[in-house]
Amino acid sequence: GTMGQMLVWLSFIEIFGTAATIQMLQGSGRKPGDFGFDPIGLGKGNNRSRLELAEIKNGRLAMLAFSGIVHHYFITGKGPIELITGA
Repeated sequence: GTMGQMLVWLSFIEIFGTAATIQMLQGSGRKPGDFGFDPIGLGKGNNRSRLELAEIKNGRLAMLAFSGIVHHYFITGKGPIELITGA
């Protein structure tokens, strides 16, 4: 169902995070969350610290939202798509 698909895709994404964390802990000098992907240069300049703070806040909000989805599934037995479509 829906929760199974979310688990598979989030696990796939987590693999990359684990590899980056191991690299960081081995002393690569990489900051957490910095994957070196900034094609249009948004991280350059004085606003980097503000963007890092916004990223942390967005991540925390996403964790709360996901925990709400999981708890709703356990309470009602319906995933988010099933709830929207009425299936």
